[in-house]
Amino acid sequence: MKALILGGTTEAMALAKRLADHPVIAAEVSLAGRTARPVLPPLPTRVGGFGGADGLAAYLTENRIGAVVDATHPFAARISANAVAACARAGVPLLVLTRAAWTAGPGDRWIGVPDMAAAAEALRPLGRRVFLTVGRQELAPFAAVPDWSYLIRAVDPPDPPPELPDHRVILDRGPYTLEGELALLAEHRIDALVSKNSGGTATAAKLEAARRLGIPVVMVERPADTGAPTVHAVGAALAWLEALASGREPE
Repeated sequence: MKALILGGTTEAMALAKRLADHPVIAAEVSLAGRTARPVLPPLPTRVGGFGGADGLAAYLTENRIGAVVDATHPFAARISANAVAACARAGVPLLVLTRAAWTAGPGDRWIGVPDMAAAAEALRPLGRRVFLTVGRQELAPFAAVPDWSYLIRAVDPPDPPPELPDHRVILDRGPYTLEGELALLAEHRIDALVSKNSGGTATAAKLEAARRLGIPVVMVERPADTGAPTVHAVGAALAWLEALASGREPE
């Protein structure tokens, strides 16, 4: 059976490693191409979009793809919606593999917001030194609060460059350590942290650091899920694929 993994996450990489040289599943990975220097998985990999849901549906049909695993970022809402539509049109089974969302615990000072514009507004009473950990492409809304001082961390340089008079960019890739995050927050005297609720362990240390230092976290909640079957474990995604490959009904 041929399978397509919509990738770009640590979960996608882990699944790709499990499928490398698999005896009955011939898998390939698709990356959106938003990262300049992506870490490539050990499977045939294509980079770039399909041309929306219609293009993806055509690709699935032309390449006789038997199953799709959407292991994209939890905030890749458009890609996930296209996957649902394309798989429905092509009659291809779809599974979402995504990390579980973070949840606030004792000592956390989280402010939940629905989007980046609301996140910017939530900063007004929280202090002027802000740590932005929302990626490189969603910084424009923070121009509504231009007088704050922003520390921006991203894998690649922001695109477009942020229109923020006082900002500094750190280019870095997780996973991050608690010690490193504590030192970073203290060095820059951070008053508030902004994060997407991406889940996972690679960047979770910033939340523990904020908790220990009593720093509020403006947490952008995930977009609504697509309704597709979802698992949080790589092993569960592999079992789903193997059931389809053997002609069994996935559990």
